[in-house]
Amino acid sequence: MEVPDIINTILDRLQAAGYEAYLVGGAVRDMCLGRKPTDWDVGTSAPPDTLRCLFHDMRHFGLKECTITLVRSGRHCEVTTFRGQEEDAKTLQGDLGHRDFTIDAMAYDIHGDRLIDPFGGRHDLIKRKVRAVGNPRERFLEDPLRLVRAARLAAELDFRIDPGTLKAMSDMAEELDKVARERVRDELAKILMSKRPSRGLKILAKTDLLKTFLPELLEGTGKRQNVYHGYTIFRHIMETIDRVEPTPVLRLAALFHDIAKPRVRKKISREYRFLGHERMSAELAREIMERLRFGKGIIAEVTHLALLHMINYHSGWSDRAVRRFLIRVGPEHVGPLLALREADLIAHGRDNQSLEGLHELKKRIAKIHESAPPLTPRDLAVDGHTVMEILDLDEGPEVGRILKDLMEKVIENPELNTRSGLISLLKKIRAEDKAMGMPGKG
Repeated sequence: MEVPDIINTILDRLQAAGYEAYLVGGAVRDMCLGRKPTDWDVGTSAPPDTLRCLFHDMRHFGLKECTITLVRSGRHCEVTTFRGQEEDAKTLQGDLGHRDFTIDAMAYDIHGDRLIDPFGGRHDLIKRKVRAVGNPRERFLEDPLRLVRAARLAAELDFRIDPGTLKAMSDMAEELDKVARERVRDELAKILMSKRPSRGLKILAKTDLLKTFLPELLEGTGKRQNVYHGYTIFRHIMETIDRVEPTPVLRLAALFHDIAKPRVRKKISREYRFLGHERMSAELAREIMERLRFGKGIIAEVTHLALLHMINYHSGWSDRAVRRFLIRVGPEHVGPLLALREADLIAHGRDNQSLEGLHELKKRIAKIHESAPPLTPRDLAVDGHTVMEILDLDEGPEVGRILKDLMEKVIENPELNTRSGLISLLKKIRAEDKAMGMPGKG
C-alpha cells in the first residue's frame, strides 16, 4: 500500500541516524485490513530531544509526553519514543506490549517489508476480534478510556470483543469516572460516526460503561411504547441512530430526540402517551451535552432538531402554513430535520402512514423553494435602513419589530415582497402613527 512521502522521509531520517523506526498502531491495522489509513504513527528508539533536533526543519508540536506531531503538506504524523515500564524495557517489544489491543499492537518495517506481531494481532483481525494486549485489567488501568475505545473499535470494524476483555470492561466500568469528560465525549462522537453506532452503544450498555457517563439513555431500556411503535424506547433510539446520515449533528440529534420519553411516559386510556417529550428531550439533551463539554454551536443545533422533530404534517396544510413551518425551523435546518424525522418514523418498526405525509411535505417544500419566497427578514425587498429613513427612526429594537411585521405580511402574501410594495406599507404605517400623534426621532 502506498505510504505518504512524509512517512518515508521520517523513517529514512530516523534510520539514517542509527535509530529503529517502524510504522505502528492503526495504520498497520488498516493496511492489514486493506483499508486506506487515515492516521499515521511512527514508533522509534530515538529519544524526544533527538526527535526535535532531527526534524527541526519540519513544523511540529507536542501535546503528549515523548511524542511530537510532524506536519507537512497538510498531513500529520505522530512520532513517539518507545514506551516501557523500565528504562531497559523501552524497546519495540516493550512499547507494543503496553498498547491497548492486539490489533493495534503490530509494527511494520517498511524497508525490511516485514510485519512484527508479537501478540497475535493479525490472527485477531482474521477472527474479527478486539482483544486487550496481555492482562486486560492492566491495560485498562494504564488508561481507563480504553474501556470505551474497545466498544468504539468493535463498532467501527464490526468486530466482537474477546470474552476476557469484555468481562474486564464490566468489572472496571467505574474506572471511567477518572477520565476527563472531554476524552469520553470524543470517543462517543467516534462511535456515533461509525457505520452502525448501535453496536458500540449496546456494548457500553451491557458493560455498565454507559451508566457512568450517559445513564439517561438507559432509562428507556425495556420501556414499551404504544401501537405506533414496535420497539422499546431504547431500541427505537438505536434504530433511529443507525438510519440517519453519519453527520455529527444528525447522529447526536437521533441519540437525544426521545431521550426524555421515559420521564414523561404515562398510561392514558390504557395506552402509553408521551406528551411534551420533544421539549423535555431537548432540555435533557442540552444538560447532557454541556456535561460532556460539547461546543455551544452543536448543542444549539442538536437541541433545535430534538425540539422540532415531531412534524405533525397533514395534507390540509396551506402553502402559507408550509412557509410558516420553514420560517419556524429555519431554512438551514429543514434538510436535517426532515432526515431525522424520516429515520425516526422508519424506526417505529410499524407501517407508518406519516411517512407518506412526510414525503408529500418534502415535495411541497421543494416546490416552494423553486419560487424562492422570503423566509427571513434578510430576504425582504427593504432593509432596516429603509425602515429608519421612511419612519424617521433611530437604530433600535423598533426597527426589528417593524421588519418582523413586514415579514408576517409577506408570509401571508409573498407577492407583496417588492421594494415599492413594502415602501407603500411603511408609508401607511407612518401615516397611521402621525394620525395617532406618535413622534419620530426628530
